[in-house]
Amino acid sequence: QVQLVEFGGGLVQPGGSLRLSCRASGTLYSINPMGWYRQAPGKERELVATITTSTNTNYADSVKDRFAIFRDYNRKTVDLQMNSLKPEDTAVYYCNYNHFGTDYWGEGTLVTVSS
Repeated sequence: QVQLVEFGGGLVQPGGSLRLSCRASGTLYSINPMGWYRQAPGKERELVATITTSTNTNYADSVKDRFAIFRDYNRKTVDLQMNSLKPEDTAVYYCNYNHFGTDYWGEGTLVTVSS
């Protein structure tokens, strides 16, 4: 069983930066992707970024060149560095681990971008 816990959400002004961190417990395989998704009020959950290896990453078009995802296999963590934040980035951000087709989710952390 895999459990995921997110850290680092909060209130930030437009143009600011925030770093989210997700810590996993249980048995993880580096071949399986970890990532971040988000859900804004009234909208469906959407992919933000995923990572398998340091050179195998995937980003939503809306966050490319602003967000960066990092993974530490030994510490079982995945971080999301978010820069140049916009009000439309406001959402609950969820950590995800896909274990051979089975999704595991954290409970989410709220990011609010507002002046």
